[in-house]
Amino acid sequence: MTDLVPDAAQQTLAATDPASAGPTEAQTDAAQTDTEGGGTWVDGILDILKEAVEGGTPGQGTAFLDGTKADGSGNHGLLATLDNLTAAQASQDIQGSTIAGHTLHTAYHLEVIVRWERDGDRGPFDWTGSFGTGQVTDDEWDEARVRLRTGYDALCAFARTQATQPATGDAVGGLAGGMAHVAYHLGSIRQMVKALA
Repeated sequence: MTDLVPDAAQQTLAATDPASAGPTEAQTDAAQTDTEGGGTWVDGILDILKEAVEGGTPGQGTAFLDGTKADGSGNHGLLATLDNLTAAQASQDIQGSTIAGHTLHTAYHLEVIVRWERDGDRGPFDWTGSFGTGQVTDDEWDEARVRLRTGYDALCAFARTQATQPATGDAVGGLAGGMAHVAYHLGSIRQMVKALA
């Protein structure tokens, strides 16, 4: 993750204008941890991402999805939504798109975030090709859902390594963008499920 102002420039600016020196180490530590909840800036983003992908915690309130019942039923997270569909349903064309295509694209985006943030990979990325053909066999549908779960797990694991790092615009933007992207495609997929014959 890149700093917006290089270290040398920050030091020069701090020497001439102490108010611009930025937070002290103690201030940075305090900003990283929510002392009441014990969490970090990463935790809030991962909580919403978890709800979008895994659904709500059974029997507890949710931030934006319908609540999952205490017995685990009523889970409307992305993985549970996809697990209720067959390959044929996922491959059905709905106004020029398929659920399988959205699934593959979402998995690809999660992979790209990790490649971008952790590995410094700046592409090029094949966003159009990430939707695939939109058609999947039974085995390909299983693989697509495993790929989505693997991409999600990798992003969460990487994000947790950043919890003690400064909450830069790049870091927060990357994770928040990933969360928003998953939520967008979850909404699209849930609308497409309603249109299935």
